[in-house]
Amino acid sequence: MKKAVEVVDAVKLYPLEEAVGTIEKFPKVKFDETVELHFHLNVDTKNTDQAIRGTVVLPHGTGKKVILAVFCKGEQAAKAQELGAEHVGAEDLIEKVSKGFMDFDCVIATPDMMKDLSKLGRVLGPRGLMPSPKAGTVSMDIAKAIQDVRAGKIEFKMDKQAGIHVGIGKRSFATNKLVDNAKQIIEAINHVKPVAVKGNFIKSLSVTTTMGPGIKVAL
Repeated sequence: MKKAVEVVDAVKLYPLEEAVGTIEKFPKVKFDETVELHFHLNVDTKNTDQAIRGTVVLPHGTGKKVILAVFCKGEQAAKAQELGAEHVGAEDLIEKVSKGFMDFDCVIATPDMMKDLSKLGRVLGPRGLMPSPKAGTVSMDIAKAIQDVRAGKIEFKMDKQAGIHVGIGKRSFATNKLVDNAKQIIEAINHVKPVAVKGNFIKSLSVTTTMGPGIKVAL
């Protein structure tokens, strides 16, 4: 961290390409760090109409293997297994998760499973794993939902401090691929700007790595 801080100008606002390029100067660590974007938004966090949430497909993916839990039955279950979903089931999988099984990163479900899946709200909710139609993870088209996640579809959601924190890939990615992913997320967040918000929607933005310091990005 100390060595990485030395290559960053703490007061400078870097153009996006330069900010991402600066990451290459950070000392290497023992694992492939995630490159992250951290947004601070100009919204009223007490106004539910300004709760920012959405999804975006990263053009170059996340670089992370996503382990799926798919809750469905019949033909949909067969399709999910055919597409390589790691955990597929209905009541049996719900019971397994209720007993503590959490070896997955994303949950997809068909609408008919949501009533039973609500039993897991206290388990999945706090971890941000509860599927939702807005995120595209509740769908009758299980094949498309799985393919979207595999292709790099991610969800972004504002926290109570008006912040959004998302990974845009791995440090091993080429700079141009990280920049492409970053631009896609910035565009997606700008696209959901509430009508009531005046002036700059994104108050500040920084890019960093798992173990690195933040680099301020010029908007």
